Amino acid sequence: MSLEKSLLAIVELGGYPNFMPLYQQLGFAVELVTSQRKARMALKKKQPDVVVAEYNYQTDFRDRSSNLETLAAVLQQYPEVKLLVFYPPQHQAFFEKFREHHRVWKAIPFPVTEEMVVEALEKL
Repeated sequence: MSLEKSLLAIVELGGYPNFMPLYQQLGFAVELVTSQRKARMALKKKQPDVVVAEYNYQTDFRDRSSNLETLAAVLQQYPEVKLLVFYPPQHQAFFEKFREHHRVWKAIPFPVTEEMVVEALEKL
């Protein structure tokens, strides 16, 4: 049995540095996916210690306001999995409403820096 921590990184839009080497330096086995659908498939196979995802507010969804609603619903099945979210400050009000209904372990506003990520993940 491996004692290495695991991290699922969901990079849909990006807009921040590639943190893969940083995650690995911090001792995480990292899996990278590029869509929420792929993330849900990955979660069925293995539950990581941390999921890192971007919050994208979108008004064109019929039944939700962001890309993370479905992921958050799936993560309810795995309460031990921590959700770290990167979010745009201009959507903070919408993100706070999301947080009222969904469990978010840590949140970092853009621009996301290496130091912010290290500070969050070292507290795990």
